[in-house]
Amino acid sequence: MTSFGARLHAAVQERGPLCAGIDPHGALLHDWGLSDDLGGLERFALSAGEALAPRVAVVKPQSAFYERFGSRGIAVLERLVTLCRDAGALVLLDVKRGDIGSTSQAYADAYLDPASPLAVDAITASPYLGFGSLGPMFDTARKHGAGVFVLALTSNPEGPEVQGAVVDGRTVGEVVLDHLGDLNEGADPLGSFGAVVGATIQAGPDLDFGGPVLAPGFGAQGGTVDDLRRIFGSAVPRVLPSTSRELLREGPDRLAAAADRLNQRLRELSG
Repeated sequence: MTSFGARLHAAVQERGPLCAGIDPHGALLHDWGLSDDLGGLERFALSAGEALAPRVAVVKPQSAFYERFGSRGIAVLERLVTLCRDAGALVLLDVKRGDIGSTSQAYADAYLDPASPLAVDAITASPYLGFGSLGPMFDTARKHGAGVFVLALTSNPEGPEVQGAVVDGRTVGEVVLDHLGDLNEGADPLGSFGAVVGATIQAGPDLDFGGPVLAPGFGAQGGTVDDLRRIFGSAVPRVLPSTSRELLREGPDRLAAAADRLNQRLRELSG
């Protein structure tokens, strides 16, 4: 079985580092001339997937925008996941799940077990019930060659209240990165357990933890190519800059070309 880290490394080498969000905000549906209902959701999500999945390494649907339509919205998400994976993209489902014991295991089974209709390549997870609470997700990911991206230093302005708190001389964000380093020890060429580090944070942390970095906040939230250089430095080759709204605002006819242009800029950044 090929690990998620190895598959991600190969996909980025082939397709570039861009992580394209497919997030059907109501405002974006309107911008595309679609109604904010199940029919609009389906047309938006599948059109975006058809444009993006053949050309980017990673697509990242935000689960909440599908969940708001109930079971039929989840059915659209399942179709989108299948479409994107069939087109060769890795699917990182942005769910930010975090719980303990059997519930944590149930989340892992829902998203990381190939037997599930919602199985994806990787998910986002929240460590704020204690990093060890995510153990079932890590174990299930290892078993099935999947990945987990753990919130460490996020792009939202409220994040530092928790992530910047100091525990035994280390911030909570730094402790999360330390734990990820332990999980990725010995992985080659890239670990399967990543960190979420925003492209808008003020200071770049030590990112020598052996895994990939998901960098939300690039684009509409204000993160720039210069910010990526400043924050991530030598870790840039392991960074997946993530954008959703800025890319999707291009509309269905210009979406593929816009993704290609942005990916080329990011390839140049990574050298």
